[in-house]
Amino acid sequence: MLLEGIRVIDLSRVVAGPCCTRTLADLGAEVIKIEPPDGDLLRRGVPKVGGVAVNYAQQNAGKRHLSIDLTRPEGQALVLALLEDADVLVENYRPGVAARLGLGYEAVRAVRPDIVYCSISGYGQDGPAAQRRAYAPIIHAELGLIDLNARERGTDPLPEAVSHADFAVGAQAATGILAALLHRERTGVGQHVDVSMAETMLAVNEWTAVEVNGGFGGEISPFRPGKAALIRFPDGTWIQVPGNPTTWIFGVARALNRESELDARGWTDPASTQGKDEEIKALMQTWAAEFPHREAFEAALAQSRIPLGEVKPLSGTAEEDWAVARGAFVHVAAGDGTVRIPRSPFRLSGGPSGPRSGATRRGADNRAVLRALLDMTDAEIDALEVSGVLCAEVGGAE
Repeated sequence: MLLEGIRVIDLSRVVAGPCCTRTLADLGAEVIKIEPPDGDLLRRGVPKVGGVAVNYAQQNAGKRHLSIDLTRPEGQALVLALLEDADVLVENYRPGVAARLGLGYEAVRAVRPDIVYCSISGYGQDGPAAQRRAYAPIIHAELGLIDLNARERGTDPLPEAVSHADFAVGAQAATGILAALLHRERTGVGQHVDVSMAETMLAVNEWTAVEVNGGFGGEISPFRPGKAALIRFPDGTWIQVPGNPTTWIFGVARALNRESELDARGWTDPASTQGKDEEIKALMQTWAAEFPHREAFEAALAQSRIPLGEVKPLSGTAEEDWAVARGAFVHVAAGDGTVRIPRSPFRLSGGPSGPRSGATRRGADNRAVLRALLDMTDAEIDALEVSGVLCAEVGGAE
C-alpha cells in the first residue's frame, strides 16, 4: 500500500480529523488513535454493533485504539515517546489546546524535527475567530451554504443533514499532509499544516467567486443545482434533473416533441423563462406523468443528452449493482461484532486500498501498542492503568 511505513498519531475526535486519518489508513499508513479517558464523543452515537457506535466504526476503521489521559504529564510523555518514531500528527482541538497539553507543534518538533503536524480547526490557527468553537452546522451557516440553499430553493433557511464541512476539511487536510510528506521526502523538512473548515468551505463551494464578485446580476446561468427539478412518476418514484430548468426545458421539449407547448406560453429562449421555475417544473411533472416509470422517461430524454437521477435511500446503496461490482462496501470488526462500512473511494493499480482492520473498543490496543513500540513491560503498563493514565473499556456499551 502506498503509505506503508508511515506512522500517524491521531489525537483528533468526532468527524473532521478522524475522516482525514481514515483516508491515510486506507492508503496504508499505520494510524494510532489516542482518545481521552471518556472516549471520542462519536462513540456515543447510535446504533451500536458489538459495543461500538456504527458511525464511529466508519470513521475509525483500520486504526489502532489507545486511551490516554493527556491532562496528566505521564500521558503526555507517553505520546511524545510514540512521536519520536512517528511521521504525522493530526489534531483538531481549538488553537492552543494541544500546546497546553504539552503536544503543540514546537514541543512535538523538539522530539521529531521532521514531523508533519496537521491542525484542523474552524477558522485557522490565528486571526480574530481562531478561538471560536466551530462545528459543521456553524460553518454551514456562516460560510453561506444555508443562505445559498434557501435563496436557490425559495424557502426559509433549513439545516443540512450531512456534516459536509467536516468531510470536506478532512479531505483537504489529507491532501495537505500528503503534499507535506512528499516535500519532506525531497528536503528532509517537516511542516505545520494549518487547515480551516471556513476556508475549506470557500474552496469547495463553486459559487464562492460568483457571490463575492457581485452575484449573477442579469446573467442567466445554466448551472444552478439548487434549482434542480424534482419530479414524481405514477409509480411513486422521484427523480432529479440537474441544472437550471429555465435553460434545459427547451432540450426536454425537443426530446418529447412538446415544443409547441412552450411556444404557446411564449417561451422561446432562456430570457423568456426567467422567473418561471415553478411553472416549468409543473409542466415537466405533467409530461413525466405520461411515462410509467423513470427508465422510460430517461430513454426519451437520451437524444437530448439530458441526465437524471432517481431519488433513493442511502440504505439500499450497498446492494446496487455498481456498488457490488466496485466492492464499495466491506465488512469489518466492530468491537465483538461486525459492521458494513464504505471501503474507500480510491482504486489503485498497484495494490489494495481500504481498511485493513475494524474499530475496537476504547483503549483495546493500549497494551499491544505500548509493548511493541515503546518496549514497555506488563508491570509498567499495569502501573499506568492503576494510576488512570491509561484507560480502557472492559465491556458493555460506551
